[in-house]
Amino acid sequence: MDTEVKRIAVFGPESTGKTELATKLAAHFGAPLVAEYAREFWDAHGGIELGDIPAIAREQWRREEVAVGKCHIIDDIQRRARGLIICDTEALTTVLWSDLLYGTCPDDIRRGADQRAKNYALYLLCDIDAPFTPDPQRCFPDPEDREKCMRVWRGALERRHLPFVEIKGDWAARKVAAIAAVEELLKS
Repeated sequence: MDTEVKRIAVFGPESTGKTELATKLAAHFGAPLVAEYAREFWDAHGGIELGDIPAIAREQWRREEVAVGKCHIIDDIQRRARGLIICDTEALTTVLWSDLLYGTCPDDIRRGADQRAKNYALYLLCDIDAPFTPDPQRCFPDPEDREKCMRVWRGALERRHLPFVEIKGDWAARKVAAIAAVEELLKS
């Protein structure tokens, strides 16, 4: 893990408030935000196919590394943000979606995601207790499917022994819990 930059991954199934939470965290800490590239890709191409997964994962990786580079040159006015980036998603999510939607994921992307997962100082696992908001990019509105996705996302973290804090409750409670988790990390 990059010892100078602490990467925070906002993680979890669809429609759990990840983008909103990541945006609020980045604003609160004055930290760079790495947006979810898959959403941009979908909007630009009208969908995602299995063959698109490598390009999506690699562009997400590239954008994250750009943000890490910017962390190293943040001026003293933004001292609070030095060494912290907030990632609205990361490559492990790309692998999980590929597996769910296509039943497979390219091996090099899976290996890369597993290796990169170790770079995150903390995963904020957003629970499915948030109301589902329909969106053309979302696939699993049924409660049973949402529970299955939550098990998949939690299991991915647990199997890899990755550090995470579960974020639950209404939007205000989620923000408070996430800020507290990041502040605790920054103390260490």
